Amino acid sequence: MKLKEIYNFLDELSPFELQEKWDNSGLLVGSFDDEIKKVYISIDLDLEILEELEEDSLIITHHPLIFSPLKKVNYDSYSTKILKRLIQKNIALISMHTNIDTTHLNRYVAREILGLDVLDTEGYICYANVNDLFSNFANNIASRLGLEYIKYVKCNDDVKRVALVTGAGMSMISQIDADCFLTGDIKYHDAMEAKARGISLIDIRHYESEKHFSPLLMGLIEEYLKKNKLKAIITASKNPFKFCTQGETVE
Repeated sequence: MKLKEIYNFLDELSPFELQEKWDNSGLLVGSFDDEIKKVYISIDLDLEILEELEEDSLIITHHPLIFSPLKKVNYDSYSTKILKRLIQKNIALISMHTNIDTTHLNRYVAREILGLDVLDTEGYICYANVNDLFSNFANNIASRLGLEYIKYVKCNDDVKRVALVTGAGMSMISQIDADCFLTGDIKYHDAMEAKARGISLIDIRHYESEKHFSPLLMGLIEEYLKKNKLKAIITASKNPFKFCTQGETVE
């Protein structure tokens, strides 16, 4: 199957033109004329994963391998080392980042993973009514995401209306119309800003909130690929961070 056909299907599913100006979604490695034998799906790429992929295949990732223009390719950085192996194995790469955040991923995580009753969306931001104690709500979110500990800012004892943005969404804090905001990569000064606005925060982490891209996309494209006698495989992309509590041995 030609890569162009798969690209066109993905573009209809979640138009690449919806991506942010700073983003770099779309076809990053390969040619539209490439003949694809197998399709892989992953939130990210690493060298361990690449060794497992078959030649003449396509991998679809959430995060783009390349964000800013490369001025040199010396194979001494994360992106250039990955590029080298992709080219050596003739593996094409398509990334679906802020486009699928807007059309599918945030709502999918809110509904299917966190069990929230999504009322409406404004761009990336999903809103839901909760009406629960903050402590109960925070523990439930942590349980559903498999978080080992909860990083939070508590401004109110209750949560009535919650907003969610997967990945790193604190740049949108000024747009949030809720008393609790779920997002990842929350920094110290982000917490201070939220406290000043009276908005509680629960850090749902970057990897833990966006790893659901893979099963989401699998469900969206599996039947299409089967009709064209192609198989999609979810690869085991891992969180680069490890966590331990005080007293545990750092491995």
